Amino acid sequence: MLNKEYIYARIILNLMPQTKPIISIENVVASATVNQPIDLTQITRSFPDVEYHPDQFPGLVFRLKAPKTATLIFSSGKMVCTGAKSEEQAIKAVKTVVQKLKRGNVEIYNEPQIEIQNIVASASLGGKVHLEEAAKQLPRSMYEPEQFPGLIHRMTDPKTVILLFASGKLVCTGAKKEVEVYKAVNNLHNLLEQKGLMIY
Repeated sequence: MLNKEYIYARIILNLMPQTKPIISIENVVASATVNQPIDLTQITRSFPDVEYHPDQFPGLVFRLKAPKTATLIFSSGKMVCTGAKSEEQAIKAVKTVVQKLKRGNVEIYNEPQIEIQNIVASASLGGKVHLEEAAKQLPRSMYEPEQFPGLIHRMTDPKTVILLFASGKLVCTGAKKEVEVYKAVNNLHNLLEQKGLMIY
């Protein structure tokens, strides 16, 4: 006769996810402001490598090698930083750009106020997914394979949008914190497992 511990262990194992999602942060977008106008022409004089074509686009592009990012700077003092792989990198990039500008004799008196706007991550769930069945069973989901090969799932907590593919790969967007990305992906993975929609 099987002992109780063994039975409990089997039940717990069956409830646990069979795989752990592999998650990679691809891009963190941060907005910032120094709450004052910035002379973009002065930046081009001090930093000849920047990209500035005011007849095509009102912003100036300031690229950093470390962390590898591109920061759009507008004459209003607003900035948008893209390309960072973490919240920490995005914040560091904006602060580095502002420090460089100050050293280059660009008049900036205030410290930047920085806010993370969006985190884009990719993940692999370690198994395939029944997309058609998932579209029926997952709330707030849309799947129209003739238009787009992935299922679009809108999660309310944390507030994110996940593009899920039959391969078990996905893209998560809309998170404002890295922890929200991990929570969203793990929530979806657990939901798919509970409903028997994962294929291993």
